[in-house]
Amino acid sequence: MKKTLSVNQQAWKLLDELVEHAEVYGIKIGETDSGTTIIDAGANARGGFEAGRIITEICMGGCAKAAITHQKYGDLDLPSIQIYSDHPVIATLGSQYAGWQINKDGYFAIGSGPARALAQKPKDIYGEIGYEDNFNKGIIVLEAEKSPPANVVDGFARDCKIPPQNLAIVLTPTASLAGATQVSGRIIETGIHKLRRLGLDPNVIIYASGCAPISPIHPKFVRAMARTNDAILYGGTAYYIVEHEDDEKLMDIAKKAPSTASEAYGRPFIEIFKEAKYDFYKIDPDLFAPAVVAINNARTGNTFQVGKINPDALRRSFDIK
Repeated sequence: MKKTLSVNQQAWKLLDELVEHAEVYGIKIGETDSGTTIIDAGANARGGFEAGRIITEICMGGCAKAAITHQKYGDLDLPSIQIYSDHPVIATLGSQYAGWQINKDGYFAIGSGPARALAQKPKDIYGEIGYEDNFNKGIIVLEAEKSPPANVVDGFARDCKIPPQNLAIVLTPTASLAGATQVSGRIIETGIHKLRRLGLDPNVIIYASGCAPISPIHPKFVRAMARTNDAILYGGTAYYIVEHEDDEKLMDIAKKAPSTASEAYGRPFIEIFKEAKYDFYKIDPDLFAPAVVAINNARTGNTFQVGKINPDALRRSFDIK
């Protein structure tokens, strides 16, 4: 198992920065009765671009860098987040991937971030990438407006095999700016998840970078969530450097990797979601991908780029007049 990098140890340094300068980052710090730290980055706190940027890096276990910038998407000029990682598989599948399903005593959420590596949630992914973390502190990130109840929090600590006072929970509601920022910061992870589903061994991915627009804020959760999806589906670009023995196979995978491979492509996500009766599992999984995917094979020097940016879809989704 790969143990040289501790995603929780790296991320805790970033958490310390957030906590130490909470007022600067517009966040609020709380604590449960059992001593777990709660970081509110948008539920009852102002949050912002910089909080979202740092939370993105926390989600990726300190194994990636994020920067806020502006990019042109056709005739649109939008705030965007750029990501790059020299450890993309650990940063995404090993940490950032929202793979911790939480459904206990009426509290529903999906957890992401480095604490997953302590709890090995889900275990099959960690077996596939050969990674575990044994640090004595952990951070879980929830796209939620409310803190989980005490029994759920204590359950997190038990699953991570750490005391509750060594656990931190970060709340980033999708309807907040920090929330929208960290969702767009999942551009690399979204692409890796799609490539893995198409049959690419994630362990061959050695470097990655990406960029996606940060969607405008919307006060309603469903609309905000739809916009954050559209930001990646129609404006996100992901670039991967891999070591692979078969260019022909890579080309076949690349053709199916971007969101354009889906029959649902081109429509605002809010429409697709409504048709699916608000059930993600009824949506074509091929849709969940960056707008553009590029794969560079370090063994042959060839690069395969597929997909396109869709400014019209972004304009419709973001209600830009």
